[in-house]
Amino acid sequence: MIDLVSDDYFMGQAMREARRAYAATEVPIGCVIAHEGKIIARAWNQVETLRDATAHAEMLALTAAQNVLGDWRLEKCTLYVTKEPCPMCAGAIVHCRPERVVFGCSDPKGGAAGGWINLLDANPPLNHRCEVTRGVRGEESVALLQGFFREARERKKAGEEKSRPGGNGASFDPFGIS
Repeated sequence: MIDLVSDDYFMGQAMREARRAYAATEVPIGCVIAHEGKIIARAWNQVETLRDATAHAEMLALTAAQNVLGDWRLEKCTLYVTKEPCPMCAGAIVHCRPERVVFGCSDPKGGAAGGWINLLDANPPLNHRCEVTRGVRGEESVALLQGFFREARERKKAGEEKSRPGGNGASFDPFGIS
C-alpha cells in the first residue's frame, strides 16, 4: 500500500518535477507544496525556459500555492524540494510561512537551510521559522544533479551548443556534488 501522506511520497512527486526540468535542459530541481496532506502546487526550475533568474522551482511553487489558497500565508503547508533551497528561495519561504520544509540533497556551497547558512530554522531575527527535514531521497536527488552536470560537461567538451537560446549550456556544478 502506498502511503500518500509520507515525506517519501511527496518527495517522489518533487522528483517527478525535477525530471521534467532535466528533460527541458534545466537544472533538475523540483518542488511540490502540500496543504493538509494534499498537493496544491508543483513546479520545476525554469530559469532558462522563462529567461528569469528568479524562476527557481521553489519560487514558482510558492506563487502557485498562494494562488490556490488565496493568501500569501502558507500556513499548514509543507514545501518539498529536491535540493536545499538557496538564500533567495529560503527568504521567500520564510516570508510565506509554511510549517515545514523537506529537502533531498544538501548544498554546502549555497544552501540556506543549514548547508552554507541557515535562514529557515535557526535565525531568530526573522519573522518565522520552519521545521526542516533534510535528506529525504537525497541520494536520488544527488544522482539526478550529477547526471545533469556530467552530460552538460560532455556537451560542452563535444562543442555542442545548448539547445536553449542565449548560451552554451550548464558546464559546471555549482552545488559541488559532482
